[in-house]
Amino acid sequence: MATETPGTASACVGPDGSAIGMPQLCADWMPNQIFWLLIALGAIYFVLSRIALPRIATVLAERQGTITNDLTAAEDLKQKAVEAEEAYNKALADARTEAQAIIARNKADLQAELDKAIAKADAEIAAKAAESEKAISEIRASAVESVEAVAKDTAGSIVAALGGSADDATVAAAVDARMKG
Repeated sequence: MATETPGTASACVGPDGSAIGMPQLCADWMPNQIFWLLIALGAIYFVLSRIALPRIATVLAERQGTITNDLTAAEDLKQKAVEAEEAYNKALADARTEAQAIIARNKADLQAELDKAIAKADAEIAAKAAESEKAISEIRASAVESVEAVAKDTAGSIVAALGGSADDATVAAAVDARMKG
């Protein structure tokens, strides 16, 4: 509150020294308020233009530079990722081709081994079959001889049992004739 000398009365101050109404709207005090308003605005302008705004501009410039650098780095990394993916796909395709070649080579090797094993088994089977045929022929021949001997003995015994007499040569000739058909 402003203190005024006695005898000067202000329209904004009552007889007891208190403000009448709102002191901000008192026309007697307006020039004083405008003066301090201009001082305060000047100080704010000075602080903003010399200190705060340059710092903000610096921060914004640094931020824009960082964003630009990050975008450039991201593009470089993206390009490297594309190149790495292409190299990976090429390596994968080469590996598949090599695997197919190895599989084909192994199949051919296995088929050759299988053919050799089959040929060897066929030769062994043919040899065993020939041995078996020879053994069967020998058995057949010995069986025929045994049957012939048994037939001669049996025929001689039957002739003797019937009361006839037959010499061995006659019995053998009769059995041989019958055996031949």
